[in-house]
Amino acid sequence: MVSPFSGVVGHRPLLALLEAEVASPAQAYLFCGPASVGKATIARRFAGRLLCPGGEAGCLRRVLAGTHPDLTLVEPDGKTSLTVDQARATVARAVLAPIEGERKVVLFEEAGVMTDEAASALLKTLEEPGPSTVFILVAEAEDDLPPTIASRCRVMRFGRVTDEETVAALEERGVDAEQAQRAAAASGGRPGLALMLATQPEVAAFRRAWLSVPGRVGAQPGHAFRLAEELVAAADPLLDAIDQGHRFEREQADADGAAGRALKERHERERRRAATALHTTGLEILASWYRDAAAAQWGAPVRNRDLPAAGFTALTPAAAVAAAGRVIETVAALESNQRPELAFASLFADLGTAA
Repeated sequence: MVSPFSGVVGHRPLLALLEAEVASPAQAYLFCGPASVGKATIARRFAGRLLCPGGEAGCLRRVLAGTHPDLTLVEPDGKTSLTVDQARATVARAVLAPIEGERKVVLFEEAGVMTDEAASALLKTLEEPGPSTVFILVAEAEDDLPPTIASRCRVMRFGRVTDEETVAALEERGVDAEQAQRAAAASGGRPGLALMLATQPEVAAFRRAWLSVPGRVGAQPGHAFRLAEELVAAADPLLDAIDQGHRFEREQADADGAAGRALKERHERERRRAATALHTTGLEILASWYRDAAAAQWGAPVRNRDLPAAGFTALTPAAAVAAAGRVIETVAALESNQRPELAFASLFADLGTAA
């Protein structure tokens, strides 16, 4: 028997829980957690576990490729949303009998972009589900979906993966130990992002750029905007690597027409999520510097052990803690779709005034 969860990075307690669910699954699941921590990967592999109870390799390959006849993948119509027409079409397919096995699985890998009308169309099916259909919805937070939808799902909450787990997984895949540590640190507990960054030498420069911020902030607004532009641009080489992977996938797929457009739109959504994840990670790296500045002066261990200890005395512990809090506030601003250039400029101006 081939386990569909083989090779998944982290989330061992959740994987064990999902394994226990296979014999008698709930009618609907909601996988929620930060971007790129592995929710969609595990959702599809859980679908494989449900549709291929014997663990047949050929069956699992079709599920992972999205070609199994009892798997319905629902993706946004265009770049932004899941529409009511898609929801209605999905409901119509969900009531049909399975073709190959005893179950059907309907998988919404980007359920957070479902419109209110689409949610309403789906609600009745979740309230009165067919006995052979399992719904799996993936979103970053329960709040991304109407409460009427989330309340009818068994919620699986995904957290960040530890650096140790990510490094071990990268080394198993042949990544040099030092580069694996850099990729893990830059990914901020997101193994999907770490895997994409593992072969990129620019990861070290990205981390250095964010760790240089405390020594470069100033009170002049113009300086804050220039620094913000530089830090936004620091992610570009890493995003270029993701773009290269997307180009290769499009070349391999050789898709024209509607299929080609759908693939391009999916890649654009993935790139936006990767950019947001990188900007958030940059802020977390910066917050770790301020955390270290307080910890070092209180005699506690520091995370960034490769940095000169003398630099951590530039701020008082209280000022460092306040600065770290201000950095984390900017993470929330990004999550509410504020432009990163504006969010960073405001942050750097505040940090410069407090320095």
